[in-house]
Order: sequence, then structure tokens, then C-alpha cells
Amino acid sequence: MGEQKMKILLIYPYWLEKRKNIEDVVVPPIGIYYVGAVLKENHYDVEILNWHHINQTPEKITEILHDKKPDIIGFSILQANRWGGIEIAEIAKKIDPHVKIVFGGISATFLWEHFLTHFPQIDIVVIGEGEYTFLNLVRCIDKGEYDHIGSIRGIAFRKNGKPCKTGPAEPIKHLDDLPMPSTYFEYTHLSLTRGCPGKCNFCGSPQYWGSKVRFHSSDYFVEEIEQLYKKGINFFYFSDDTFSINKKHVIDICKKIIKKNLKISWVAISRVNYMSEDIVSWMRKAGCIQISYGVESGSEQIRKSLNKKITNEEIEKAFAITAKYGILSRAYFIYGCPGESRQTIRETLNLIKTIKPLVSHFFVLSLFPGTALYTQYKRTGKVSDDIWLNQIEDIKYFEIDPRLSQEDVLSFGKTLRNEYYRMLPEFVDTIELIDNKQFYPMHADFCSRLGMTFDHGDYASNDAIPLKENLAVTLYQRALDYHPDSRAYLGLGIYHQKNGDYQTSINILAKGVGYFPKHEPLNLCLGVSHMNLGAYRDALSIFLKFQHSKQALDFIVHCYRALNDFAKASDFQKKLEVMA
Repeated sequence: MGEQKMKILLIYPYWLEKRKNIEDVVVPPIGIYYVGAVLKENHYDVEILNWHHINQTPEKITEILHDKKPDIIGFSILQANRWGGIEIAEIAKKIDPHVKIVFGGISATFLWEHFLTHFPQIDIVVIGEGEYTFLNLVRCIDKGEYDHIGSIRGIAFRKNGKPCKTGPAEPIKHLDDLPMPSTYFEYTHLSLTRGCPGKCNFCGSPQYWGSKVRFHSSDYFVEEIEQLYKKGINFFYFSDDTFSINKKHVIDICKKIIKKNLKISWVAISRVNYMSEDIVSWMRKAGCIQISYGVESGSEQIRKSLNKKITNEEIEKAFAITAKYGILSRAYFIYGCPGESRQTIRETLNLIKTIKPLVSHFFVLSLFPGTALYTQYKRTGKVSDDIWLNQIEDIKYFEIDPRLSQEDVLSFGKTLRNEYYRMLPEFVDTIELIDNKQFYPMHADFCSRLGMTFDHGDYASNDAIPLKENLAVTLYQRALDYHPDSRAYLGLGIYHQKNGDYQTSINILAKGVGYFPKHEPLNLCLGVSHMNLGAYRDALSIFLKFQHSKQALDFIVHCYRALNDFAKASDFQKKLEVMA
């Protein structure tokens, strides 16, 4: 029964730097859920804690660790959250000096010696793929055989006070042998594959996963989605480095999602040289709404320096197909690269103008442990892993290349962003969607989603984008030209409401409610437009259908007061206070 008594925490720590866009940092990597599932399958008491924001209330760290009394804490360590892990580990050791602290993940793998040399609060590092290595380690500790951990493959620890590591663990040959994390946990980031066919020199994936790409079967992957869907999750991130490596496999997954009638939306990442019209068409039919591509640069010379083996022709083809099927194209660019100049930045802008991405992210080239660029830099002898004793997330390439100044690189970034946002309305205006009635409902969904980004979403507060409101209205109207769409009706209704044209707002929203009678935001917005015209009884007839809603109750109280029915206003005010 010893297995059931041991308490294990798996923690995803907070990042070093604050971010404007937090979507990529708030979610633990899928690997931590696989580790948790393997432990659960073997009857261990394990809990996953997403502590990406716990530094905002640091007193909770001590409070929760006191309460949970873990025997082992495993940390999912990326380069940006390593200091969070170190700080939490130190607190845990002060509470219980006997707790075993284990670091795992990509940065722990490449910096195992660094961590064990400088941070006594870290006991063990799991190197590489960690599911069964960590299980073997837990079993060893549970049996009271900690002195024998040297027999476990795939770990690093201290021997006679000095860091050492054991031989590499065997990679999992058949990924379907892993227990399905969705049996035990809820999450939104899924992974079909491990590994990437690319060998980009700024990425740690090739060295971490090795040269061979491994796959889950389509049955495993779709069953995982279905289990999560039944738990109420309907939006997913497929976080593979290159989701569409195997065309047949991807299409099979899409067909199974459709056959099972899983009404989901999802986003994916791929390489432009692994896309085709067939793949994109099936992805869209199965619920894909966004594909991210690493373009990096419009300069072939710079892509060559990054070992990014894609051509302008492949880039242009992939973006054209993606746009045609109403999938949001998201492009990643890197600037401040070897040989970067005003001319190469202009080449990137020229490519952007050609491919018309609807979302673009621009990053300064940075060096991370495990990448070919970082290994090359270390070989020069100018740096060792001790550089990570500084509280930094990365090393900017321009900091090590005397031909690039910080001032120039910052200027490059500003030019790219400003020019991109200036061109964005033109990109939206020139969208041409495939004229196929099967896709009309999806086209409506695409146009309304895009409209909302300019109206309420990521672009709404971006002053560098001209004519945002006009773009949103045009997209909503275009959506309704294809198919009735609740988001488009709502967007147009709110637009006319804000502009004081309440009757037009009512006409549009009433039509929307006709198609979507139970859609709460459409109904409430329609009620508000009636209120603004003084038609409080019409508004009440709408709001009273949604008494479960705090917002509707608030409107109901307001309407009864306006109608001088203070008794009913008082009754609903009490309901509102109970709900609050």
C-alpha cells in the first residue's frame, strides 16, 4: 500500500518576464499531463498545479505546500520559467528538507549540470522524455531505495557532491502505449506527434526529440479529443511542431472528428512545405480555424542562415490555400538575424505583402540551450552555461554579433510591425474564399471571427491599424451573405447600438434571434436596444427568459423601476443579491 501514501505534485511554474500576450504561457505543456497519467495508472496520488501566475499571490506557495505535504515535486521547466521553479523549490525545501525536488523538461534536459551545480534545492533532473523515467524514480524513492537511483536511465543527480548523469532512457517506440491523460485530467493542448522534420538552428526540438518523428494513431488522438469534448471542452490547441507531416494521417483524423460529430474548433502549427489543398480542406471541415507557420524571413539568405529549408514558392502556396478555405493564417517572423539589414527587412515586408497573413508575430532572434546556435556560440569559448545564473530568459543574437546594434534591431522590429498593421486592412479586403456551398457556414464563421478581432479582440485596441470599425462591419455583413451567424448578428447589432441607431439594431438582432432563439447575448443585446427606445415591456419580455443570468436580472430590475413597478423590482433585486 506504500504507493498510495506517497504525495506527488507536478508544478508548472511562473515565468520570469511579464508578457502582453499570455496565451502561450498560461498553459502547461502536454508532457506534464502524460507524466501525471502514467503515475495515476500506477496508483500514485498525483496532482498537477498550474502556477503560471502564483507569483502574484506568493504567500499561497507556502500555504498550499504546507497543506498538501508533498513527498516529491516535479517541475516542468522551460527556459523562461526556470527561476520560478528554483524559487518554489527553495520554499518547498524550507518547509520540508526531505521533499525530493525533480526538474524535467527541455531546459532541464540541456542544463542539468548547471542546475545541479548551482542550486542545492534541486535533487534530480529527468533528461529527455520523462514519463517512465519519472515513474521509475518515484518507485525507487517510494521503496526507500534512493541510494540506488544511479541504476535509473535518463536522470542526472549528485554523486559524492558532483553532478553526474546516467545513460539515456529508451524513447517510447509506440506512443499509444502511454495512458490517455484525458482519462484523468482536463486540458486543451494536445499533441499528435513527437519530433519535427525540420532542423532549424534556433530551435531545441531536433536535439530534444531526435531525428525520428513518432506518431499517435488517429484512433488514440480522436478518442482523446472525444473524452475531453464529453467533459465540456470544445476548443483545442494542437501543439505539434508540424501537425501535417503525414497527409493520410491528418485526413484520417479529420474524417473521424466529423464522423463522431465532434463540434470543436482547433488551431494547429505546421510547416509550409507540408501543406496541400486536400489537407487544408479536411482540416477546415473538421473545425480548424487557424494555422501558424514559421516563415521567419522574406530573405532566402537569412532563412539559409537559420537552416530554415523552405522556399518563397512554398510559403506563398501554403498561405494562399489557407486563406482560400477560411482558415486564419498566422505567420511567425524572426528579425535581428545573421546578415540582417534594411534590405532583408524590406524583403520580409515584400513577402508579407504577397502572402497577406491575417496575424503576424515578430520576434528578435534569441539563443536557447539545446539549439545549434547556442552550441555554436558556446564553442567560441565566450560563454558557458553560467550565463543562466543571470535572471534572463534568453540571449539576443544581436548581443553577440558586433555587426548588429540594439538600436538597429529595435528599429527593424518597429518597421516590421508598423508596416504590417498599415497593410492589414488591405489584406482583409482582398480575401477570396472558395465558392463552394459546403463551406458557406464555415466562411460565415471565419468572417465573423475575424470581424470580432477588430471589434472586441486582439486588434481592437491597436491604434496602428486604420479603419478597424469599418473592417469589422464589412466582415460581419460578409459573414451574413454566406450564412446566418450569431456572432455577425451580434457584432452588427452592437455597432448600430453604439451609434445610437437603435431601430436598425433591433431589426438586425431580431433577425438573429429568429435563427438563434436561445442565444443569450443576442437576446440581451436586443433587450437593451428596446430599453434605449423606452420600450421597457418589450425589453422585459426578453430578459425574463434569462433569469439565470446576473446581467439579465440587473436589466429586469431596471425595467421594472422604469415602469414604476417597485414591488417586482424589489423581488428581482433580492434574487440579484442572492446570485451575487
